[in-house]
Amino acid sequence: MIQWKSNYTGSTELKVAGSNPTNIHNRVGENHALSTNSERNSSELSTHDLKVKQIDSEDVSNYGQENTNSKLFLTTTLQDKEYNLDCFDNDIPKVLVVDDHAASRMTAVALLGMEGYEVIEAESGSAAVHLVSEKQPDLILLDVMMPEMDGFEVCQLLKQDEQTRLIPVIFITALNDRRSRIRGIEVGADDFLSKPFDRVELAARVKSLVRQKRLNEDLDHAEKALFSIARAIESRDPNTGDHCERLVNLGKAFGEYLGLSRNQVRDLMWGGYLHDIGKVGISDSVLLKKGKLTPAEWEEMRQHVLIGEQICQPLRSMRGVIPIIRSHHERWDGSGYPDGLKENEIPFLAQVFQMIDIYDALTSERPYKKAFTPTEALSIMMEETDKGWRDKKLMQQFTEFIGTINHS
Repeated sequence: MIQWKSNYTGSTELKVAGSNPTNIHNRVGENHALSTNSERNSSELSTHDLKVKQIDSEDVSNYGQENTNSKLFLTTTLQDKEYNLDCFDNDIPKVLVVDDHAASRMTAVALLGMEGYEVIEAESGSAAVHLVSEKQPDLILLDVMMPEMDGFEVCQLLKQDEQTRLIPVIFITALNDRRSRIRGIEVGADDFLSKPFDRVELAARVKSLVRQKRLNEDLDHAEKALFSIARAIESRDPNTGDHCERLVNLGKAFGEYLGLSRNQVRDLMWGGYLHDIGKVGISDSVLLKKGKLTPAEWEEMRQHVLIGEQICQPLRSMRGVIPIIRSHHERWDGSGYPDGLKENEIPFLAQVFQMIDIYDALTSERPYKKAFTPTEALSIMMEETDKGWRDKKLMQQFTEFIGTINHS
């Protein structure tokens, strides 16, 4: 028998017997008892597969007293070298259990511990927020009703934070608490579980969401890598300054002025960073040349839009940005590159982005020119529009937009 030590009045035991059904009995004082389903999951560990780390009373704060430091507890299960959680490689997922009732926490700890997770505990919303920032768990099992900061506040706070928004949150609710479920959806909850826990259901939901979280993280890391490459390219040319950052801000403002959707505005902003990412494939002798480019050099420079498209193509999240990357040098009359598109053959977001790209280039100082004033820049862009290079209606909207930001 494996003894789980605790400072509870009473005892907590995990009885594991080969492949026979497992019963967990958790007794707090004299008035609390619970048991899990007796049916054993096919993936359940035997006594040879699982070791439970004994937790000495000196290492864990007393559950019956308030921990004035951090109000959190840590329980870790250790696996033999031969055992790994399926699909998680050797990186043991961490689950944060947040509940102001110690007995409920211990139930979740026991069940998740038997599945091989590292389980962290917090007895309040504020302690949970602190711990998430410190430990970055892979999933949060969150009670709804807690004093001071309830589960809704915790979830909303985490989902609004760029650093924690990808962490799945499972709300613990009463069986038929429809109002809490609706409110949970509104603040960003990923799933719901009812008390008392069904071990098989808990294991399945946690495993699924942890897997999804890691897939999302992989995608997020890939996007950040692209942005880092784009910044590195911008730094190769010291003359452009903070060109990309200015385009991001202009793209957001102009997109919102035009009433574009949230995703379109986001694509414009990402285009600010990624529109010239293909220049990573252009030689320094061409990219940094001070004088006029030869026909061969100009042909090489034109390839940057195609290279950029190839770099971003594998990421589905870049589907809205790729038309900007490829087509932001097209012209309304078909004289642009790389495809010679005309009028509305040019993707709309590429047309919108071209406006802010040209405007920023004109109003920025470069070694070969002075910085034009907003009025001078708009005058030059209007002359080019009269030549047939851009859509007159969109040019008029852009002129009005610049007027609003210059007078604000």
